[in-house]
Amino acid sequence: MRIVFHFIRKLRNIFLLHPDYENRVYGLDIMRALAIIFVVLEHGLMLDKANTTFPWIKLINGVELFFVLSGFLIGSMLIRIFEKSDSFGIKTMGRFWIRRWFRTLPNYYLVLLINIFIVYFGIIHEDFSQFNWKFFFFLQNFSGPFTDFFWESWSLSIEEWFYLIFPMLLGLIFLLLKVFRVQKKYIFLISILILLFVPLLLRIFIASRFTVNEFYLGTRIQKVVIYRLDSIALGLLAAFIQRWYPVFWHRSRNISFIIGIVACYIILYIHWPPDLFFTKVFRIFIESFCCFLLLPKFESIRKGPKILIRFFTHISLISYSMYLLNLAVISEVLYVNFPPRGPHTAWALYGVYWILVLIFSTLLYKYYEKPMMDLRDRFRK
Repeated sequence: MRIVFHFIRKLRNIFLLHPDYENRVYGLDIMRALAIIFVVLEHGLMLDKANTTFPWIKLINGVELFFVLSGFLIGSMLIRIFEKSDSFGIKTMGRFWIRRWFRTLPNYYLVLLINIFIVYFGIIHEDFSQFNWKFFFFLQNFSGPFTDFFWESWSLSIEEWFYLIFPMLLGLIFLLLKVFRVQKKYIFLISILILLFVPLLLRIFIASRFTVNEFYLGTRIQKVVIYRLDSIALGLLAAFIQRWYPVFWHRSRNISFIIGIVACYIILYIHWPPDLFFTKVFRIFIESFCCFLLLPKFESIRKGPKILIRFFTHISLISYSMYLLNLAVISEVLYVNFPPRGPHTAWALYGVYWILVLIFSTLLYKYYEKPMMDLRDRFRK
């Protein structure tokens, strides 16, 4: 019996992450965890394919939660760097980029290689001809759509281009306006407004002319980099408000959260004809804006029951690995190779799907993603 308990303890230790709870914002961990949970729920399509009566309900768009949260976190970081810097040049940007790329690139390239392997050898039925060099530089959906190979990478491409473009934009505006002694606060705001309005104008004057159905509304507009950077810019705007208008940020958190939740579900249950001008130009931005309204409340949550803190923090930490693994590497592999025959096997497969997502994402984070992030600190030194 002692051997059994010892084995269980050793097995448990493999999956323990030991985060620094004191230096984490619990509410933002909740937001990130909910975002990835909503995404993974949406990608668990084997139930739908088995024609079961699984009780799906409409959920807030997890990717939009990710976008505004990412913009908020990166914006908060860049504000701190920007305020401390006498100049905001290429060296400062380089340090920021190194930090972000050590966080995102190792996992991405590893899972990209896994996708190449499982598609090339027919383990899942995706179109290998869709794979090309653009995937190595996040260009697969920069100005146009891509389909049927590593589809989930579309949102990461948008984030990576945001990481690259906004610091350069901020540095350029700073260079142009510092001679006029413009406050850094307004330089940061101008940079945000540019990133908010340029994608909107591109949707108005280019994307609105596309003839689309529901599928192509997503692939040709909503999942293309140049049309979507404004969603992340909303997170930047949230960081701006929190830094320079903290009293308003704090006092508005409850009413903002209520309005955001109500608006999110109104939008979810409204019929949006896909080829309508308003749908093509404004629908996805409105969804992102509703998620933006939730940020002040989530950011204010600092305490909670210990068991929930542990749960949401764990999911938050492994969320990036969950995002990369859940669809093709786990969901599609399960469905293609072990297709459910009916409702009962579909339910069982769905349970296996979630278990595998949590196990493999935890292992990927602990033994690959986290060591790579630790390596960046040694690299910077």
